[in-house]
Amino acid sequence: MAYKKASAILPEELLVEIQKYVQGETIYIPKIENTYLEWGARSGSKKYIENRNKSIKEAFTNGASIEQLSKEYHLAVETIKKIIYTK
Repeated sequence: MAYKKASAILPEELLVEIQKYVQGETIYIPKIENTYLEWGARSGSKKYIENRNKSIKEAFTNGASIEQLSKEYHLAVETIKKIIYTK
């Protein structure tokens, strides 16, 4: 989140109105709800984890043990189990 100077982006009338309520403090103005991105959508993290989990499930189906997958992917055994046994 980047800070912007209100006087540089808001119309004078709006700035004066906001100053009636807040002066010299930082306020957060949230995005409109329908513009939210899902977690990991911007950075690609979500897609990376989905692909990783798919690879783990395929490897398990092809005979890899949970312990082998845990070491290969540097994840706890319980995490590997959660990935394998969820649909």
